Formats: sequence, C-alpha cells, structure tokens
Amino acid sequence: MPETKMYPDEPAGSFPSPPTTVPDRDDREITLEAAGALSGDLLADVVEMYVRFDPADRAQGIPPTGEERIRSWLEGIGEESVNVVATHDGDVVGHAMLVPDIDDPDGEHEEIADPAGGEWELAIFVVQDYQRAGIGTMLLEHLLGRAIDLGIEWVWLTVERWNHPAIALYERVGFETTGSQSFEQEMAIRLEGDSNS
Repeated sequence: MPETKMYPDEPAGSFPSPPTTVPDRDDREITLEAAGALSGDLLADVVEMYVRFDPADRAQGIPPTGEERIRSWLEGIGEESVNVVATHDGDVVGHAMLVPDIDDPDGEHEEIADPAGGEWELAIFVVQDYQRAGIGTMLLEHLLGRAIDLGIEWVWLTVERWNHPAIALYERVGFETTGSQSFEQEMAIRLEGDSNS
C-alpha cells in the first residue's frame, strides 16, 4: 500500500471499460473512448473543449484559461496519463484523466514501467452545456474501469468542499473522504478486480 495518502481498506466494485456509446439524460448519444497520451488531433480537440469551458467553473486553478496555457498544461501532464474523453457529434464534451502522482519537479522522470505500483490523481471536466446529464458519472466510471484494466489500484483526488454534487458523485462510485483542508476535501478509492461486469 502506498504511504503518502490514506486509502480505503476494501476495494470498490467493478467499473465498465471504454469504448462505448450511450445516451445521456437528454438522449444525446455520447461516445466514451480511452486515450493514451493526448497528442495530434485528439489533443487539439481536447484543447478546444477547454477553451469552451466556462472559467467560472474552474476548480483549484484548473483548467487554465487561454488556448496556449491549456495546451501547455495538457502537454505537461505527460505521456503516462490515462485519459477518457466523451464526445457528442464529433466534439469533445468531457475529459477525465489520471495523472501519476510522482515527485518530479523537473519533469525528468523515467517512464512508468508498472502503473500498478503508484498512486494516481484524478481530474474530470464536463463542458457546461453537457453537465447534469450523467456524463460526469459515465466518464468517471469508465476512467476507473480503464484504470483497473491497466492494473492501477490507488486513486485520489481533491474537491472543493462546497462542491456537493461532485462529492456526492465520488461517494456514489466508492470514493471515501480521507482528509480535508480549509477549502479542499481529499478523497480516495482503492480499485481491484475485473472491470467488466
């Protein structure tokens, strides 16, 4: 078990793996796809999603504002990130990612040989016109399913303490509160087992 964060003793249930296409609560066909590192056309499409993202909905300073800062942020996340994107009619409308939690301020870390051995930080964003339609839940569940497929066991996140809808979502899928600071609540989940149920 990792020593830097607290995690639940028991693993959460299983989760679906991408790809899939499902209707959201507004009957829009949403496609969920796993992606490795963001690059090329996919990077451009995800950057465009974040450009459309309302700055008022930013949390903890992310996503950054402005196309160049967004691109730099996404490129800086690294090739080891695990990504799931939600698309509707060819446009990216949501993005969820796991980023390896490594102490490497210079960005010179070696490639992660075994994703199962470390901790991963989760972030998830859905464009405003697609919020409250179940897409965040779908993204989160499919990202965790992809994580299980890759052997990832330890996932954590921070959420603003007043973001009750997000906290409720995280709790529904199995995250537990593991700590809090003045403005943030830390939550963690332990994954294990077969994601396809």
